[in-house]
Amino acid sequence: MDDTVLRTEALGKEVSSPEGSLTILDNVSIAVQAGESVALVGPSGAGKTTLLALLAGLDRPSHGHVWLCGKDLTTLDEDGRARLRGDRVGFVFQSFHLVPSLTALENVMLPLELTGEARARERATEALEAIGLGERLGHYPNQLSGGEKQRVAISRAFITSPEILFADEPTGNLDTSTGERVASLLFQLNRRSRTTLVLVTHDRELAARCDRIVELAAGQVVS
Repeated sequence: MDDTVLRTEALGKEVSSPEGSLTILDNVSIAVQAGESVALVGPSGAGKTTLLALLAGLDRPSHGHVWLCGKDLTTLDEDGRARLRGDRVGFVFQSFHLVPSLTALENVMLPLELTGEARARERATEALEAIGLGERLGHYPNQLSGGEKQRVAISRAFITSPEILFADEPTGNLDTSTGERVASLLFQLNRRSRTTLVLVTHDRELAARCDRIVELAAGQVVS
C-alpha cells in the first residue's frame, strides 16, 4: 500500500517583477511518507517558505502538481483547499499567529469548536496542562513569553490530531534555550500523535532531528 501523504510533481512558481518573470521554484518533485518528518533547508531566498505554502495549498503553483492526503490541490478551488486544511492539516508559524483577543485556552479550543467538538474546553485544558501551561489558561497572548506563545501554538496545531503538520521556522523568534525546549515539545508531540511533519528551518541542528533533509538552492532541490 502506498503511504505517501504528500507529493509534488514538476512543481514551479513564478512571479512578476519589474525586471520580468522571476522563478521562485523550478521543477520540484518530492514525496513524503505518512509519519515521516522532513526538514526543508537552504539559504534565504532558496524558496523554502514558498514551497511550504504550495504544499499546504496556501498558494497555487504556476505549473506542476501537489497531492496532499490523496487530493490534487491544483484541481481544488480556494474553498476546497481550505476544507482540506481544516480537516487534515495543522500549522505552526514563526510569528505564532495566536488570536490576540482570545486567551491561551480559547486559542487552543478554537479549532475544536470549529469542528463542533463538545469537549473542546476540557480537551484544550488537558492539552495545555500537559505541556506545563496549566497556570496560563486565562492569559492573553500579550501576557505570555515568546516560548509560551509558541507552546500554545503547537498545542493548538496538534489538538485536532492532523494527518500532517507544517511548521515554518517554529523556533526562529526564540532564544537558543527556549528554542530547544520548544523543538523538543514539537518532536515529542509529533512522535506521540504519529503526525507527518514538514519543517522549514535555518537551524541545521533542528533539521538534523528530522528523519530526512531536503535542501533547496535557487528554487531547486539539490539534495
